[in-house]
Amino acid sequence: MSEHSTRIVTVTPNPSLDRTIELAGELQRGAVQRATRSTAEPGGKGVNVSRVVVASGGDTIAVLPGDDLDPVLLGLATRGIPTAALPIGAPLRSNVTVTEPTGTTTKLNEPGPSLAGRLEDLATLVADTAAATATGPAARWVVFAGSLPPGLPDDALAVLVRAVRQRHGDAVRIAVDSSGVPFTALLQSGERVDLVKPNAEELAEVVGGDPEEFERDVEVAARAAERLRERHVGTVLLTLGSAGAVLVTADGSHAAAAPRITARSTVGAGDSALAGYLLAEVAGQPPEQRLAQAVATGAAAAALPGSDVPALDHTDPDAITVRRIQRTSEPAQAPA
Repeated sequence: MSEHSTRIVTVTPNPSLDRTIELAGELQRGAVQRATRSTAEPGGKGVNVSRVVVASGGDTIAVLPGDDLDPVLLGLATRGIPTAALPIGAPLRSNVTVTEPTGTTTKLNEPGPSLAGRLEDLATLVADTAAATATGPAARWVVFAGSLPPGLPDDALAVLVRAVRQRHGDAVRIAVDSSGVPFTALLQSGERVDLVKPNAEELAEVVGGDPEEFERDVEVAARAAERLRERHVGTVLLTLGSAGAVLVTADGSHAAAAPRITARSTVGAGDSALAGYLLAEVAGQPPEQRLAQAVATGAAAAALPGSDVPALDHTDPDAITVRRIQRTSEPAQAPA
């Protein structure tokens, strides 16, 4: 382990209590079906990253809205995940996921409580949490992940990133895993981001193209991901589900195929992949090994039931084949 800070601060503006229901057969609309298993876990993209970090023995703090006695906060405390919470005086949302034996996943997500008028408070909390204290080091990474709750403006991600940059400059690295209008607004804001982690659909939303083609052809996917680097993004980790992942950096692009697994639930697989990448980065591993760890961790999550997440000890990055993608000489397209 290198001497730099290894703390990963995650920010989940719209966390949830994730209820997962496992069925013995296919989901039948309009029918009564009995579940074989049901679980409830504190969730949200950033929360899931912190869960993987803690399971792997890493250093993390999960920043989120919520009151001390909210089931999400209580669940995180029970699991030994440090938090920095913004009291809001309202219950956090519950999401329901239904999984089938084939790995098919159906999600029903509530909108979440309103954070109207609280963006500045959240930004201050994030910047403070990323700072060094008497009880811990400054953050190595701040990860903004997931959707925005009602009440926050479309440029909330840009505002949050700007708050960290103004307080910490380049001393803290910033990763973003989001989508839709807030993600587009961030890319258009000119704020610098060290890492983004879209999936195929999220990439297509921003730069255009066919998500299915991205999953079939990693060269096409890499060229599309390269266009994000024109928007003040340092590195792109593009997750492609069962097709693996692509990593695009200033030094080139690499692709990694996913291992063959029996998928039980895709809940949290992308979040786990991001956690695997970050843990490999703070351990000082080179880009190819970070990509291999990301794919191995995402695959391990997909092989687990419900919203369970893996520890790095349960992954096999050495079994992941990483190859370099030849960068084309064609001129980059103009940003969409």
